[in-house]
Amino acid sequence: VQLQASGGGLVQAGGSLRLSCAASGRAVMGWFRQAPGKEREFVAAISWSGGSPRHADSVRGRFTISRDNAKNTVYLQMNDLKLEDTAVYYCAARGSSVITVITTDKRQYKYWGQGTQVTVSS
Repeated sequence: VQLQASGGGLVQAGGSLRLSCAASGRAVMGWFRQAPGKEREFVAAISWSGGSPRHADSVRGRFTISRDNAKNTVYLQMNDLKLEDTAVYYCAARGSSVITVITTDKRQYKYWGQGTQVTVSS
């Protein structure tokens, strides 16, 4: 399974970006991020049905995860970006479409994309 994340870039604080990732079938999909010197952290996750997505407290109200199953794509709409959002963003998929539970634990995601850099400037 290959996941391809795209849409990163350089943006000023307060700006917006939308990340995209080719989804892995019906698997639960997540977005994680890793800033320099920090551990990879959960950002958001969504099931195949799209119901009850989860967002980290740090991004809730600013970021929105969604998926278009017809296009087999998962999105992360990021608004009101802050300097602390600067990181490499990774999309990830749980190992099987049979698994429908959304989790924030990165160890539960089997497949990972290569990451896309998001840099927020002042």
